[in-house]
Amino acid sequence: MAMTNTTNAQNQHPDFLKVKMYEHTLEDVMELIDHDELKSKLREVEQQYKLQPNVVNKVRLGIIYHETSLNLSFLSKTEFKGYAKKSFDILTELHKSPNTPRELLPFIASYRASALSLVGAETKKLKLLGEAFHLFSDAVHEFSAVSYLPEFLRGSVAENLPWYFFSKRRVAKYDFQSIVDKQERNSEYANWKIMSFTYWALAKQRQNRKYRVQSLAYLDKAISLDPNYKAGRKKAEELMTAMSR
Repeated sequence: MAMTNTTNAQNQHPDFLKVKMYEHTLEDVMELIDHDELKSKLREVEQQYKLQPNVVNKVRLGIIYHETSLNLSFLSKTEFKGYAKKSFDILTELHKSPNTPRELLPFIASYRASALSLVGAETKKLKLLGEAFHLFSDAVHEFSAVSYLPEFLRGSVAENLPWYFFSKRRVAKYDFQSIVDKQERNSEYANWKIMSFTYWALAKQRQNRKYRVQSLAYLDKAISLDPNYKAGRKKAEELMTAMSR
């Protein structure tokens, strides 16, 4: 499971508006935190792909397998073991295909890298984590100007690594800050759900007295963006309570 080269067609800079169009098509299978909703969506996406095995539905399948692995099997023994490998294999096939629209590549490349990190965690093969971060670096370089996903997923993986991966953990605060900076320049860059998670993640990394005022402001934003507890609100409220003690 090594890095592969994209074709010349794939390496063309994606169009931002087309990327956002695909994002709207895919966002219902991304960042799902409710387990019952996730299981229902998994069945739905698998059925959709059986009935209409097109490129977009295959991307949806790869992403929902990633979400299933992350939320239903990560570091535990469940019936969903192996879904990270399923996700990586599907997304790798799409990444290699010359028929994949380049505006889908930000999603494919980002989730592919994250899926490989999950495979590494599930199989306890540290080499795969290193390969995953190489894939993340490629995705950030190629697609972060038009999509939050490369930095968001790399930051999410990095911040959850054990302390002894300090060199990789360090990139998380830069990735999340980069998303905030881009969002301030272009309010269409990331959606409310991603920004709620991002503000919570930044606040969590900046809990000392020096950044307290800024962190509390970030937590307020994370909460206000998520009135129905679909993103970072619950964790933001918990962190705000802890910081207020």
